[in-house]
Amino acid sequence: MMTPDTPRPEAKRDHGGGIDAAARRFGGARADWLDLSTGINPVSYPVQGLDPDDWTALPDSAAQDRLLAAARAFWQVPDGAAILAAPGASALIAQIPTLAAPGRVAIPTPTYNEHAASFGLMGWDVAETGPADAQVLVHPNNPDGRIWQAEDLTAPLGIVDESFGDVCPDQSLIALAPQAGRIILKSFGKFWGLAGLRLGFAIGDPALVGALADRLGPWPVSGPALRVGAAALCDTAWADATRARLARDAARLDALFTAQGAQIAGGTTLFRLYRVDDAAAWQTRLARHRIWTRVFPYSRQFLRVGLPPDTGWARIEAAV
Repeated sequence: MMTPDTPRPEAKRDHGGGIDAAARRFGGARADWLDLSTGINPVSYPVQGLDPDDWTALPDSAAQDRLLAAARAFWQVPDGAAILAAPGASALIAQIPTLAAPGRVAIPTPTYNEHAASFGLMGWDVAETGPADAQVLVHPNNPDGRIWQAEDLTAPLGIVDESFGDVCPDQSLIALAPQAGRIILKSFGKFWGLAGLRLGFAIGDPALVGALADRLGPWPVSGPALRVGAAALCDTAWADATRARLARDAARLDALFTAQGAQIAGGTTLFRLYRVDDAAAWQTRLARHRIWTRVFPYSRQFLRVGLPPDTGWARIEAAV
């Protein structure tokens, strides 16, 4: 029997964001809105030190080498694993289904819907569980924050999407990266709060990562992204301080929502998932205060809320 929280096969390919549409529906200019519908860090890494050549010249190999060296060190990539920088994790997600002949892919739900969409477009049979030729685990999962274990990945082609994994590095499955048929995905935009930079990484089986590199072609990452990414990945003090701040802010948001009857259903310290009586009603009520949150087509009770910036706490406290 399908429950209110059971993903429906026909669920649309929806995402957070959409402030322009929210403003058309509820009023106000885009600048009036507080977007809490995404899981992007509201306090982004400070961008500085860009060179004019970053904008005007084709990215050179030295800049790419610096970025990849910083990424290897930051994520403690094991020897034997290859690493590729790409224009966002979504660009990699779109290409991964082409790495093998179409078969059956297992993608436990609910989860980030681009994986199933990409495999489906390439002719794969998408299922939730069971024996499969390929498997995708979002770790920690979006939206419920589920943590997976290495033994959960059993298919010949296995993808672990750690787009939100930088809030809990001790849980990373990066140790699987050198194994045949394994790819670990990393997203730069979430934890560092720079989604517009479009930067992501594939780490894993050299044969698979090499095939992805061939598909992306030369200069897949912009000059500004190469420079900013390398600087941010080397700034471990910023990362440590950010994890501590996100944990405090997530606890503060939980206290605010649970005081009004919401139940914690999961999430990460970049976003919280609440179970409420009527998620659409909660979203509408907050939208009248120009605060946008996330609801899901497969659940009438799930409400996902990102963290507000420092200047947004008073607004959300008043609205809730």
